Amino acid sequence: MRVKVSRQAHFNAAHRLYRADWSFEKNQEIFGLCNNPNYHGHNYELIVSVTGEIDPITGYVMDMKVLKDLIKSEVENAFDHKNLNLEVPEFKEMNPTAENIAVVIYHKLRPHIEADKDIEVVLYETPRNFVTYSGN
Repeated sequence: MRVKVSRQAHFNAAHRLYRADWSFEKNQEIFGLCNNPNYHGHNYELIVSVTGEIDPITGYVMDMKVLKDLIKSEVENAFDHKNLNLEVPEFKEMNPTAENIAVVIYHKLRPHIEADKDIEVVLYETPRNFVTYSGN
């Protein structure tokens, strides 16, 4: 029997959506207000889910304290109160869209969770805009 467990977390970060190889006008046309050269911020909400078999000894799919600490060390410490474009190495060459942020978070967490467990990352950029990534 496979069960999904989830942990919610939160971080604040600034970013700018743009491509250096495009003109300001083209960036403005595609990214609009998100192309602000002075950046803009979001209060991101993150839900990380782990799906797997229930351990017959502990009764856990995954110890939620372990998941909490992993999200803190790999995501919150790396992203919270940061300018994603300037301070997070993964976004030096990659546009920090919500889609790309979710994929980066997944890849930061994946090596720390047993391979027989599935991971899903849901990232809310705003209460109405969110993305989901589960590795495929």
